[in-house]
Amino acid sequence: MIVLYYPRLTKPKNRRFPLSVLALAAVLEGRETYEIVDGNLEPDPDAAIRALCRNHRVELLAVSVMPGPQMVSAMHSCQTIRSEFPRVPIVWGGYFPSLYRDAALNASYVDFAVRGQGEITLLELIEGLRGKREFSTVAGLSYKSSDGSHRHNGERAMLGPDAFPWSPFHRLDVDKYLRPSYFGRRTAAHQASIGCPFQCRFCAIGVAFGNREKMESPARTEAILRHLVDSYGIDGVQFYDMNFFMREDHTVELMERLAPLGLRWWCEGRIDIVSRYSTATLKAIRKAGCTMIFYGAESGSDWVLREMNKGITTDETLEVAVRMAETGIIPEFSFVIGNPGDPRRDTRETISFIRRIKRLNPASEIILQHYTPVPQPKTMYGNVDGKVTFPSTPEGWATKKWFDFTVRVNPSMPWMKNSTRRLIDNFETVLACRWPTVQDIQAPEWSRKLLKLLGAWRYALRFYFFPFELRLAHDFIRLRRPKVESI
Repeated sequence: MIVLYYPRLTKPKNRRFPLSVLALAAVLEGRETYEIVDGNLEPDPDAAIRALCRNHRVELLAVSVMPGPQMVSAMHSCQTIRSEFPRVPIVWGGYFPSLYRDAALNASYVDFAVRGQGEITLLELIEGLRGKREFSTVAGLSYKSSDGSHRHNGERAMLGPDAFPWSPFHRLDVDKYLRPSYFGRRTAAHQASIGCPFQCRFCAIGVAFGNREKMESPARTEAILRHLVDSYGIDGVQFYDMNFFMREDHTVELMERLAPLGLRWWCEGRIDIVSRYSTATLKAIRKAGCTMIFYGAESGSDWVLREMNKGITTDETLEVAVRMAETGIIPEFSFVIGNPGDPRRDTRETISFIRRIKRLNPASEIILQHYTPVPQPKTMYGNVDGKVTFPSTPEGWATKKWFDFTVRVNPSMPWMKNSTRRLIDNFETVLACRWPTVQDIQAPEWSRKLLKLLGAWRYALRFYFFPFELRLAHDFIRLRRPKVESI
């Protein structure tokens, strides 16, 4: 038996389909005996895995690991399983081992690390465990050799979604994943592509999952979502693609196929791509049910965007804000603030820029992040090589300092003065009160009105210092904040 484990990542109310292990399950379906254990669903996932290990011959525990909360959950679970079942091989796959391969293998309870797309690598690893293949021939695999050193095989070429079978939804208790959201009472999740062709210097998606984006065919996307509508009654969906919109002709066909499904949905888009779409295409996107699009605006300063190699301009961001207002789609703009060369200037210019966005499109949702570098030697944005020493083990990444770094909640970077960090956090608090998110479907209308009233004078006067009364009000009302919803 193969055990596919998705460690706890989010609060139960925010859980969605465990897409990564579903993708692995799809290639195992019909050829291997396997079980899925989802830590977001199981009250005691360690007990569930222990029971499988006691009652079956488990050949491999395959764990999907994102940095942050999921990595911490994976660490504790794998420590437990290794101590009780030392002969069960453990492999980590996903974003964490794709970036931090040596840190993953430095854990005594991790035998293998899969980098990038894992479907074919998993099948070949299973062959290796059965003595039918040498581990050295498995592309995308990292492992410990007999002398304890780390071996990193060559990269695996990425394949598009159409190369693999559908996710075996019947292996899940689907109803427990269709949670209410702003987009529907039964909101599903889907990923229609893999990889990213852009080379933003603060991001490692391309490093982990390829520098080309492989798109699912519109016909397949429609067929999968139609199945979820007909079989499980979904009425909303969140698309977890780095760039849901690429070629305009692909988008037009996909919108024609999605419109009859009657879904409301959220996705991620590139500002430069969407800004070039025709008005007719934008209207088709809205007609197809698109309610909100997440955009990486990143900075309100063109000089910072150039250093990031973001490939967009602030003028394009403003244009998208206006066009979204005209189309009736809510834009969700994310900013990564704290240029290492001049974080104070970057912060002030970005705050002013966000205020411009709000004047042009008050419905815009804003997410603020502190810049935290991804370990990519000689390519990290801001020339910060040597200024940050990253942990070499999962236990190191699990400490409070590095956990906060991973989730970008008050990370302590040597180039960021406390006064600048406080300015970012204080502005975020004022902004969140003056413009409460629409995504909290449980918040009563009076709570939004109260926050707006409390935050209005500070926002109008640009007085962001010591917003203690706003933090108290926010803590009392507990309005959802998209950036930290999973923590």
